[in-house]
Amino acid sequence: MPGENLTRAEAVERAGVVSVESYEIALDLTTGPETFASATTVRFTATEGASTFVDLVAPSVRSVVLNGRELDPAAVFADSRITLDGLAADNELVVVADCGYTNTGEGLHRFVDPVDGEVYLYTQFEVPDARRVFACFEQPDLKATFQFTVTAPAAWQVVSNEPTPEPVPVPARASDGSEGSEGDVAIWSFEPTGRISTYITALVAGPYAVVRSSLTSSDGREIPLGAFCRKSLSAHFDADYIFEKTRQGFEFYESTFGVPYPFTKYDQLFVPEYNMGAMENAGCVTFTESYVFRSKVTDAVRERRVVTILHELAHMWFGDLVTMKWWNDLWLNESFAEYVSTLATAEATEWEAAWTTFSAMEKSWAYKQDQLPSTHPIVAEIKDLEDVQVNFDGITYAKGASVLKQLVAWVGREAFISGVSAYFGKHAWGNTELPDLLTELEATSGRDLKAWSKLWLETAGVNTLRPVIETDSHGRIMSFVVEQTAPAEWRTIRPHRLGIGFYSLSDAGELVRTHFVEVDVDGPRTDVKELVELDRPALVLLNDEDLAYAKIRLDASSLRVALEHLADIADPLARSLVWGSVWDSVRDGEVPASEYVRLVLGGIARETESTTLRTTLNQMVLAAKQYVAPSARTATLAEVGDTLWALVGEAEAGSDTQFQLVKFFAHVASTPAHVETLSGLLDGSVGLDGLTLDTDLRWELLEGLVLNGAAGDQEIDEMLAADNTATGRQAAARARAAKPTVEGKLAALSSVVDADVPNAIIRNTGLGFVHVNDPAALADVVQPYLDAVLKVWNERSYHIAEEVIEGFYPAPLASAELRDATAAWLDTNAEAPPALRRLVVESLAGTDRALKAQSTDA
Repeated sequence: MPGENLTRAEAVERAGVVSVESYEIALDLTTGPETFASATTVRFTATEGASTFVDLVAPSVRSVVLNGRELDPAAVFADSRITLDGLAADNELVVVADCGYTNTGEGLHRFVDPVDGEVYLYTQFEVPDARRVFACFEQPDLKATFQFTVTAPAAWQVVSNEPTPEPVPVPARASDGSEGSEGDVAIWSFEPTGRISTYITALVAGPYAVVRSSLTSSDGREIPLGAFCRKSLSAHFDADYIFEKTRQGFEFYESTFGVPYPFTKYDQLFVPEYNMGAMENAGCVTFTESYVFRSKVTDAVRERRVVTILHELAHMWFGDLVTMKWWNDLWLNESFAEYVSTLATAEATEWEAAWTTFSAMEKSWAYKQDQLPSTHPIVAEIKDLEDVQVNFDGITYAKGASVLKQLVAWVGREAFISGVSAYFGKHAWGNTELPDLLTELEATSGRDLKAWSKLWLETAGVNTLRPVIETDSHGRIMSFVVEQTAPAEWRTIRPHRLGIGFYSLSDAGELVRTHFVEVDVDGPRTDVKELVELDRPALVLLNDEDLAYAKIRLDASSLRVALEHLADIADPLARSLVWGSVWDSVRDGEVPASEYVRLVLGGIARETESTTLRTTLNQMVLAAKQYVAPSARTATLAEVGDTLWALVGEAEAGSDTQFQLVKFFAHVASTPAHVETLSGLLDGSVGLDGLTLDTDLRWELLEGLVLNGAAGDQEIDEMLAADNTATGRQAAARARAAKPTVEGKLAALSSVVDADVPNAIIRNTGLGFVHVNDPAALADVVQPYLDAVLKVWNERSYHIAEEVIEGFYPAPLASAELRDATAAWLDTNAEAPPALRRLVVESLAGTDRALKAQSTDA
């Protein structure tokens, strides 16, 4: 039986039989807290006499009527499918079902606010979860129009893809069934959408607080804007700023693409217990409500919110107006949105250093993902829905965006944008595959992109570039060669357009660029004749300006200078590239982790870019906890904590640097002196100028105390009583899971495996579970974790299974025992679903890398 899966072959076969015209969907959200009523009318054409199926995940199906013919639900509904035989040329299908609310962030998620008891609902349909709300042909190439009718409490906001209509009150019913006076329930009847895919339809309902505005599109239409959040968060909601970034994005995209915004309105809704950053539902974008800042956040998070706002707005063109035919071209959505949102952030907002952020965070993610055994081409082979679920990764997003940046450098920005604009014009409201885009880009650029596509989009792996420099006795360059290598598993050698920068120490002690060339590199060795006869500088930086997608190595002389003067590099993007190069060398076992920790501690306080600061500190913590030699771990952690606290004292009062250093100090505190400092910060006996001890920071300080056994359930309960909010409950779950005992870790694992708790609680419990100083507490949890993997995969939804399997893998052990136990599970479960095995294989790869780094550090 298919379960809830769908193969690409089945989707192709169904699309050959069916063409969908429209959906009419009636949902009644007043039937109780477990289920809601769903009635769907689908009109579609088909090959006469053929058979197919429609998708639905529901606790019960009341009726199925095909072309006026009653079908027995018990006979035609099984797993996630309703079988349809004997189709006519023109068909009408009516399905009435009771569908279930979820607490997993999939389908129609139901949340009860602990602050005021109010109920909030939102949908999340990507990849295959519209079928949890209404019967549908759940694949992206069967586009149709969608008309929603929703019955809900009259006091609610009800939002979908089209503008919200005036609700019509529903007369109350007397006990004898006769109509009485108007009650507390209303009906919203939305207009039909344009032709879109099932996965970008949406419904958000509840007593959300709303702020409204509007803008004028490039074609003269007035586009209504809405910004929504829960009532209990509304005091913290900066809707005006969100509208400002939205307007900047509209203007940038419409002028850049030459295509007006394609939908009728644009609402942005910040919803609870969200599984991801945001989702590009057409005209009805949903965001994680962690972007409503109830406490101080870092500049990195503030910038990330802007990129996310512009990423989802870009999807209105990339993905919603023009949609991939099947999920193997998911990159046509995500890579383009990632690239153009960074471009828009850098050029249309105050976050002008967005490409530095991209280098520090997105490319680091891509390089890490591309070196896993599970790496795949950007245009991936997607055999079924389980395949695509695990492919929302650093390849699809960050590598794809990096490769697009390289393509723009190669064909020219004007030709690239012209090609994209033509692509939108030709394929509006339709579905595309890779050749459709390449055809337009070839026409505008005059370049044959087939070879480029094969090398960059259809093969996997990341190349390594390193300079080989020969000089004479006077330091003059006699030969400059860029060597390119590829990993043994993925031997592709690719063409790269990249910059080479020369950096020298100024009289003020800064490393500043004194020379720059942009060149094409191809093949195993490329001679760069433009640099011959020049004086060798202090530091040579390949991929200066970050045009190329490749791992970069410094030559021995440049590495020595970088290790001594990294913080002195004046340009933040160049500095980020060097930070990244050294970190990548640590991950590859070429530079000892202890040396990297000392490098970060010696230079990080002078880093000016918030995301680079946060990313580098996270990498340092990983190195200190998993990559240094195990015998040095305790001393290294103590040194990290001591130095971070010293740097806190030197940081500018109230600065982002001070704030981040305090947060990371709380995360790595490991000695009695650290505990004393955390306790002092929490009770106010230790104060810092410019630091506000707000609610979220108090939770982080308490978690640091729990981590060290200096606080426990009593203190967690007391803080939760003072912050009994959704965020407070999540923070409490994380703090409880951070208890440094075997019993505490086993209890944390059991709390998510053996109980039905919401997705956000699972996520935060996992973060606390792996938060350890001494990983010994995790040793006895390895086998219970592995024993639970198949159970969780078979019994829970995909997103919950992923949270548990990835989030609770005891990676901090970083031991041969963990490696062997994980490998044994893979050997024993050779027939497990490929998507599940991929999650475990990726975790094992992380342990293998940590062991390699430890051997270098020994």
